[in-house]
This record gives sequence, C-alpha cells and structure tokens, in this order.
Amino acid sequence: MIREIRSIAKLAFSNNLNQESYERYLSRKNKEIEVFKPKLLVVGHGRHGKDTVCDILKRDFNLSFNSSSSFCNKLFIYNKLKDKYNYKNEQECYSDRHNHRKEWYDAICEYNTPDASRLGREIFTKHDIYCGLRNKREFFAMKNTGVFDYAIWVDRSMYLPKESKDSMSLEQWMADYTIDNNGSIQELKLNVQNLMNYLFTINHID
Repeated sequence: MIREIRSIAKLAFSNNLNQESYERYLSRKNKEIEVFKPKLLVVGHGRHGKDTVCDILKRDFNLSFNSSSSFCNKLFIYNKLKDKYNYKNEQECYSDRHNHRKEWYDAICEYNTPDASRLGREIFTKHDIYCGLRNKREFFAMKNTGVFDYAIWVDRSMYLPKESKDSMSLEQWMADYTIDNNGSIQELKLNVQNLMNYLFTINHID
C-alpha cells in the first residue's frame, strides 16, 4: 500500500497536478491515519513555515494542532500583557507577539517551572501536533517522558535568518527529522507527504 500511495503522491505533485488522483491519495491516507496517529512536535525558527506545515498536516492527514503562542495567549499571556501594551483583545495581543518574542519566551518558561513538560502535556491532551516549541529545557523534559513521538524541524534558512538565542534555544540537530522549506509550496507539500509516508512505513502501516 505504501508503494501505491507514493506513486499517487508523485502523480499528484507532478507539473500537471491531477486533482482526482490527489483526492484518492488523501482518502487512503485518512484511513491510515486512524490506525497510526502520531504526536508530532513541529519546531524551527520564526516564520520558517511551521504553521504552513501544520496546516498541510491538518488538511491532508486530519491531525489537529495548536501552538504554544496561541495556547498560552488564551491561557494567561493576554491577561498578563494587556494593560502593559493596551491590547483591546486576545487577537491584538497575539498578532503583536513577534515584537515581544523574548517576553513571550520568558512568560512560557515561567509557566513551565518547575515542571518543564507541563505545557506540552496540556497541548497534546487536546491536539495531535504542538507547533512552535522554543525552549530546549522543555524539549528534553517532554522527550524524556514520552510526551511526543517525533520532533520535526522546518527549515527555510536559505531565505530567512535564525532567531536570537534569547527567544529560541532549540537547535536543528535536536529534531528527529527536518522538512526543507526552501522551495515552492508544492515542493513543501511533497516533502511533508514523503516524511509521513516514511513514518507510516517504519510504524508498519501497510
């Protein structure tokens, strides 16, 4: 079955995209995902495409996701920062997060003290994917307690810079896999499909 799915994927992502073949591919894949539904940690530097990868996984593989920023904004960050920056609502606070990366990073670190795996456990209780972890202490705490199955790094370093270590202490080597996002959106989709096919293979979904 994996060989068949890969053949369909190659056809679907050829220069002449065959929508019918792609829909058949997704139908088969959705059946498989009910058998193997992994807990995925999607990480990488800011604006390198993590949310886009998660959107693909949600749309094509029926995996739900949430980010540390979105989750914590609703949980406590908005209330913590609204008076300081005169935010009118949660969305305004969330949209301004890129201007206060270190402040958000420190607030989430504080939330995860002394239990560094706290936020990860809470997100994975409700979702299949945790998008955007930035703290290595929290990463290893979750890894050592089996909170997630695989960590995936999203890389667009040919076009975008790395984040400051003040707000991002994870490094690429810590992840189990890397998805290249230095090409087109079609290439990114294919890279995501290829990785998921491999994960199905090593987990004996056939």
